[in-house]
Amino acid sequence: MTSEWDKFEHLFKRQEAPAKTILLQEGQISKTMFFIEKGCLRTWVNNDGREITTQFFFEGDKVSSIESFRANQPSLYNIESIEPCILQTISQQDFQNALENLPEIKEEMQEHLFRRLLNAQKTFYSYLKNNPQQRYKELIEEHPHIIQRIPQHYIASYLGITSVSLSRIRNRR
Repeated sequence: MTSEWDKFEHLFKRQEAPAKTILLQEGQISKTMFFIEKGCLRTWVNNDGREITTQFFFEGDKVSSIESFRANQPSLYNIESIEPCILQTISQQDFQNALENLPEIKEEMQEHLFRRLLNAQKTFYSYLKNNPQQRYKELIEEHPHIIQRIPQHYIASYLGITSVSLSRIRNRR
């Protein structure tokens, strides 16, 4: 966590989550924000029983279903641990108090949300313009840590292809 957050350290609760733990269920209201100390999380949606991975998060990242956390709307997706995780969590109310009391926290969150928006837009346009092989190449070039840490079936789901298709793409390289 950044030094601004140190003033609110007493509001955080440490949580350990084994791999494959659902931290937030699609459709639930998010009451917690997660700061990843160790491990990685993914967000995913259920599409007729098929899991579609939408994002990956690693050490130092902050994760919540932001529309749910800030607006009390049902979450559009699940948040799940991929690896065993150590998380620092803060409640919705405590987070709101931090935003109201420290302008630097508010600025940091605005910057964080801006980066998330840019990444989401980049991913969206990549889906529109590029084929799976090009998306995989982009992933290797821009996020090699994902290839190293994330199981292949999650990467395939993230790219919008089957594990078999991903295997073929990898064998062509």
